[in-house]
Order: sequence, then C-alpha cells, then structure tokens
Amino acid sequence: MKKKLLLHICCAPCSLYVWRKLQADFELSGFFFNPNIQPRAEYEFRRQELEKIAEKLAWPVLYAPYDLYGWFSVVRGLEKEKERGARCPLCFKFRLGKVFQYAREHGFDMVASTLSISPQKITAQINEQGNALAEKYGIVFLAENFKKKDGFLIGRKEGRALGVRSQNYCGCVYSKLERMLRLRQ
Repeated sequence: MKKKLLLHICCAPCSLYVWRKLQADFELSGFFFNPNIQPRAEYEFRRQELEKIAEKLAWPVLYAPYDLYGWFSVVRGLEKEKERGARCPLCFKFRLGKVFQYAREHGFDMVASTLSISPQKITAQINEQGNALAEKYGIVFLAENFKKKDGFLIGRKEGRALGVRSQNYCGCVYSKLERMLRLRQ
C-alpha cells in the first residue's frame, strides 16, 4: 500500500513535474495554500490554472482559504528583505504549517512541497522549515530539490503543452516590486 502524501502546490506549472515524479510511489493529494500571492487577481489566476490542470489530470486538490492578513502578520518587519532573504523562511513556515496541520487532521503519512522546483528559492530554507514542522507534527517531510535534473524547465515545457500559463515572479508583493525595479535598470 502506498503512503498518503499531501503535496503543497505553489502553482500549476511547478506542480506538473513534481506530481509526475511522485505519483508512482505515493497516493497523492494536492493542497493549495498561498496567501503570499498578490495581488488577489494574481492569486486567482494561479488558482484557476491549477484547477484547470487538476481537472484535466484528475488530481485531488484541496484549496485552503486565502489568509492575506495572517501572511502579512508573519512577515511584518521584513518588507525590505530581498527575495531569498530572511522573509522567505517565515513565509515557507507559515504556508507549510497549514499543510502539516491539515495532513495530521486527515491521516496523511507525509508532506512535500513543489516550492523547491523554483530557481528563485533556496531549497535548504524550504527543507529546514519542512523538517522542523515534521518534528512538531509527527509527520514525515519529503525534503527534495525538485529543480535538479532540469525539473523547473521540464515542468514549464509540460505546462505549455497543456496550455498552462506561467507567472513571472514568486508571488508576494515584495518579490514583484523587486522584479519590477530590476527590469527598470
């Protein structure tokens, strides 16, 4: 019998490669909890793109409520941090914490996240938060680096083939601002 794994999904393009990689070994369910994504229209865009592929590929995916105020309270005081800085681990902890809580309440054996597929993320930050939450909740965290072996590029290619549109920034208002300022230079 396969272990039940709850996969935190940050967006549709990132989920494609990761889901395909894990589905042979685990009974997968997806979990979309990303209140870091702003503005709200961007959040809805990413959610709808995931809903589109989840329906097309018959993936069971759960969608947690958008908790923008909770997210802002967690990262307050770190607004000027660069992407990949001190704000990101707190964001990962907040988002993954919700996933672990759901996993424990609903009998999942393991948790993983698509976050490590992004070249914009430091995998060690994600895995450190996941491992700490695993200890707290008594559920295994699958600490992976899904960007290895071109996971990011493969996921994007698969997404284009399925008509999934990609975004051009991490998701939070601070990463969007940072990207906009880089483009102006």
